[in-house]
Amino acid sequence: MARIRVLVVDDHRIFAESLAAALAAEPDVDVSAAGSSPAAVRCLERAVAEGRRFDVLLVDADLGGAAGVVPVQREPGSGPPSGSDGIALVAGVRASHPGVRTVVLAERDDPRRAALALQAGASGWVAKDCSLSRLLAVVRGVLREETHLPPALLTGVLRELTAARKHRTDSERLVESLTPREHEVLRCMVAGLGRKDVAARLFLSPHTVRTHMQNVLGKLGVHSTLAAVALARRAGVRPADLSGDVVERSGQLA
Repeated sequence: MARIRVLVVDDHRIFAESLAAALAAEPDVDVSAAGSSPAAVRCLERAVAEGRRFDVLLVDADLGGAAGVVPVQREPGSGPPSGSDGIALVAGVRASHPGVRTVVLAERDDPRRAALALQAGASGWVAKDCSLSRLLAVVRGVLREETHLPPALLTGVLRELTAARKHRTDSERLVESLTPREHEVLRCMVAGLGRKDVAARLFLSPHTVRTHMQNVLGKLGVHSTLAAVALARRAGVRPADLSGDVVERSGQLA
């Protein structure tokens, strides 16, 4: 019998221990528990090192204290909250452990947060007070690549996802209006580089970079670097690769 390895991540100790005990009673389930995002990350990494990866994470939607969560790039002011709850952990797990399925456990139905959870990489959103049989059905379902949502949430979640897609489409259209050089400057901004660092990386003068940044803000219709970065992330703009040396000189510089 193939066994399912489940990690319960919840900072409510009584709930976590009760759920873990109930799941452990199933003949095909091995279960562990973690009380925080950092503890969950350590469990995942230790399991990988020992060759016994987890299959499913059951994550509290309102998990507190996500400091130490697996780092993941996220656009400011949109998408999963940055390092504040279980949805942030879902995004981190998706980035660092893509083979692990995540299911969010919630105390209340919330279409917006359920949509954010799906966007972050969750495979399901389940009420904390659902029956054990229902939870087990979801766990087994997500391992078959199914996505599980309460029927009452479907309409609201679809509405949220449609609105998010429209927002991304509008953002993509604005980014497409940039020149190649402006797009390159924007990628540096997304990577967190300041004006002087962008100038050094692209072999430009700080004055020229300042002009490019002003043009980027104007074309994107925003008034700050933070807002430009948020819009860029919605449009799918990737940060400049900072792993190597400065980029080679290519083409016209200004």
